[in-house]
Amino acid sequence: MSFARRQVVAVMGGSGSGKTTILRLIGGQLAPQAGQVLLDGQDVHALGTPALYAMRRKMGMLFQHGALFTDLSVFDNVAFALRENTDLPESMIHDLVMLKLHAVGLRNAARLKPAEISGGMARRVALARAVALDPQLIMYDEPFAGLDPISMGVTAKLIRQLNDALGSTTILVSHDVHESFLIADYVYFLSQGKIVAQGTPADMQTSSDPYVRQFVHAEPDGPVPFHYPGKSLAQDLQLDRGRP
Repeated sequence: MSFARRQVVAVMGGSGSGKTTILRLIGGQLAPQAGQVLLDGQDVHALGTPALYAMRRKMGMLFQHGALFTDLSVFDNVAFALRENTDLPESMIHDLVMLKLHAVGLRNAARLKPAEISGGMARRVALARAVALDPQLIMYDEPFAGLDPISMGVTAKLIRQLNDALGSTTILVSHDVHESFLIADYVYFLSQGKIVAQGTPADMQTSSDPYVRQFVHAEPDGPVPFHYPGKSLAQDLQLDRGRP
């Protein structure tokens, strides 16, 4: 897989296909069984702890459920990375946080706690935190999960705008076809830990690949079975009849 600067690349596939694992490999949380993960030519998993932490400063991460600190205000959640990783004066941190919150439309919610805002707003706060350090690489793990259509559209637009404004690389892990295809430059489809298809969103929409067609068009029948593999229902019912 290759992720180019200034591109939004979607990594798609069903549950358990390996999408989040890709992000954990890139972030150095998991070590690959084979091959390499390179960021700017450096092997992520050959780095010592200080060098890995320095590399992670170039990465931004939006977790699947936001993962905001519930006891901190919206402002302090976004300021967290700046306070932990820089020696900037508090006055400058204040201005930077306000700019990030303004970019996601939540400047006036800065003093609220996560429990006092909606789920869609919390996702936008997490987005502001992910880009607080102006990272070269931004990773999103299911950013559209659980959002209403309006929040979903707003979040998708923000992902694209922030990527273009920062000149970053964006990796978008999602199973939401419509929103992902609207903003992605390139798409990888995973199934059972393997790349089964790749191309532009237009390529994927017209693909004749059975897996891609089933996923993109939400077809119930195809390579991805509904039932977990194992014995047939008839066999289980026969076994049940034989029990005392």
